Amino acid sequence: MWKGRFAQQTADLLQRYGESISYDWRLYPHDIAGSIAHARAQMNAGLLSEDEFAQIETGLREIEKEIESGEFEFSIELEDIHMNIEAALTRKIGPAGAKLHTARSRNDQVVTDTRLYCRSSIDHLFMLGTGLQRALLSQAENHAAVVVPGYTHLQRGQPVTIGHHLLAYVEMLERDKLRLRDCHRRLNICPLGSGALAGSTINLDRHAIARELGFEGVSTNSMDAIADRDYIAELLFVISLLGTHLSRLSEDLILWCSAEFGFAALSDAHTTGSSLMPQKKNPDACELTRGKTGRLVGNLVTLLTTLKGLPLTYNRDLQEDKEPLFDSIETVTLALEVNAEMIAAMEINEERCRQAAGDPALLATDLADYLVRKGIPFREAHEIVGKAVAAAEKHNTSLNRLDLTTISEAFGTDAGEVFDLETALRSRTNPGAPSIENVRGEIDRWQAHLS
Repeated sequence: MWKGRFAQQTADLLQRYGESISYDWRLYPHDIAGSIAHARAQMNAGLLSEDEFAQIETGLREIEKEIESGEFEFSIELEDIHMNIEAALTRKIGPAGAKLHTARSRNDQVVTDTRLYCRSSIDHLFMLGTGLQRALLSQAENHAAVVVPGYTHLQRGQPVTIGHHLLAYVEMLERDKLRLRDCHRRLNICPLGSGALAGSTINLDRHAIARELGFEGVSTNSMDAIADRDYIAELLFVISLLGTHLSRLSEDLILWCSAEFGFAALSDAHTTGSSLMPQKKNPDACELTRGKTGRLVGNLVTLLTTLKGLPLTYNRDLQEDKEPLFDSIETVTLALEVNAEMIAAMEINEERCRQAAGDPALLATDLADYLVRKGIPFREAHEIVGKAVAAAEKHNTSLNRLDLTTISEAFGTDAGEVFDLETALRSRTNPGAPSIENVRGEIDRWQAHLS
């Protein structure tokens, strides 16, 4: 493609070092869509005849089918998906194919392709996020009233329900989806027509091209359009945060499935065994999600590190944007799919949950609130209950079996009523609190929203 300027062929080592066809072949449907829109604009500008445009469109559709069926042979000598398709088109239809690159550069071609790829991927991730939300919501509905300890510092804190706990992840995923939607809005701008960096003296109808490709507008600065990788960085950040939420969910499930907790059990289909220990049932899907999240974060850092020192406009370093992008999208896609399937098949051990939630210490804060309602300042109430907890530990008894009047005369004979778990949950009626009534209301709200 640049033989007019060079007297020697590109060295084999440099070809191997610089090729991107081994991974950017994924862009082929977007490259073909962009090329058809570009060719139509060429025809409308009088650069192609109607017959030449028809040859180009037909040829590109044939190449698309060949790639989809696995019949297309990619060439490393042609470096990337753009040149592989263009060369195949020219071989197929002759001179008309050689006209396709008029008024465009590989620079604006690749940013158009990657924007289309990101846009399509966002739509798919949004759908998969909703699928995982539905799986979590189904489990939350089935176990809306199953009480478990809520934790801070991985120490038992206060009572919540399984439903309330799982709905927390529904909330996180909704924020992830909103960030995806926001990213979609920002990247949906067409850069095609920006050329290598300064447009072209052959002016095509950029707005018509943008409409055909489903973009909401066109870029307004050709240099920024070519150098911009913000949309990829933003998407990688959103994916990293989504992966972080999946990793936190995984950690909760790993704990819940341990013998020490025993709150949940994953299906045999979503666990593995040990090559040595016959009794083992390992939550590998959760552990893999937790591990792969490191790659998602690493891909974001890789791109930011690449971008941080580049002058405008195009530099070959920017080729390194694609492998992190493809890897992150494919990794988080599979993570969302496997987590939705795994959550749907998960079983909750309600008896173990009840046993853990029966710890009276979970209601120590409620006991302090009891004193506050009697007019004692909270800090003082906190200190009194802390002494009660210490006394219970000293005498090797539970907080609800302690004679609280020996700790403070502020405790009345009704103090023991605080330790009724149903009453404790029922009193948590503020919006966002884990009363069973609130949880069921949130489940109804989410079901309506996700429908």
